[in-house]
Amino acid sequence: MNEPELSVVVALISGRTADLERCLAALRAQEGAPPFEILVPYDAPCAGVLELRSRCPEVKFIELAGVDTRAARAGASREHHDTLRTLGLRAARGRHVALTEDHARAEPRWCAGLLQALEERPKAGCAGGAVECGGAGLLAVAVWLCDFGRYQNPLPEGPTWFVSDSSICYRRAALDAVADGWRNDYRETDVHGALAAKGFELWLTPRVVVWQDRSALTLRQAWKERIVWDRSYAGSRVARAGAGRRLVCAAFTPALPFLLTARVVKGVLRKKRLVGRTLLASPLVFLLSAVQAIGELAGYLTGQSR
Repeated sequence: MNEPELSVVVALISGRTADLERCLAALRAQEGAPPFEILVPYDAPCAGVLELRSRCPEVKFIELAGVDTRAARAGASREHHDTLRTLGLRAARGRHVALTEDHARAEPRWCAGLLQALEERPKAGCAGGAVECGGAGLLAVAVWLCDFGRYQNPLPEGPTWFVSDSSICYRRAALDAVADGWRNDYRETDVHGALAAKGFELWLTPRVVVWQDRSALTLRQAWKERIVWDRSYAGSRVARAGAGRRLVCAAFTPALPFLLTARVVKGVLRKKRLVGRTLLASPLVFLLSAVQAIGELAGYLTGQSR
């Protein structure tokens, strides 16, 4: 069987069937893209998404077997996200591999736009696009600001250090060149650092957009995500560091809520979009950033990501 031009791997972040159905509908309605495959790795707690199989026969659902992810879904860890993405990357057959998430809705030319960006930049190992707020309610806005505010349009077209794994496409050859960085667990920062070290560009374009919609998220769930995800981030960052460096990093965590909230508000004011909604959501941004600081503190002190 010939390799498809593109594989799209959908990560289950919320794990809700309704979110995935919306995401798949947007992917199935893509315009101007070559034939592509859609892969949805899932774990046992999210097996309910299989009810979409009859309505989306072209989607390949891949079960993560032999790993207990129920504790992860309960908030004890985040390995299900990393491992599910890795499972999708391993199964992807395309010459290009795109990543998105179940709570993201891609614009009609998302696939075509990402492939075009890579075609225009032969040195780019990956290309990513904008992530806009598609959710309703101040909590959805606050979560989007914390996670994706930096990817709001207008974005500069050009090389970057940051590309979101909610809207990205890799050259398969580039992924293979840094396979040691993702074959066990995919982590965006590790993979992108390895690509840069190999001489690949990371390219960001404002011409490609996904809409993040986490309207169904509760404050308790958002709180739990901050703790888990940012403990994982901090633990991974200092996994090989000595106690001295870990303590130095931990000492700066009390400042994070102020710094992160100021960064979010400054970025929105600079772009002159969603200013009113951002100001209304800023207390929630501060709260989520404070919880993030707690997660990072735990990661730095223990040096453990799980």
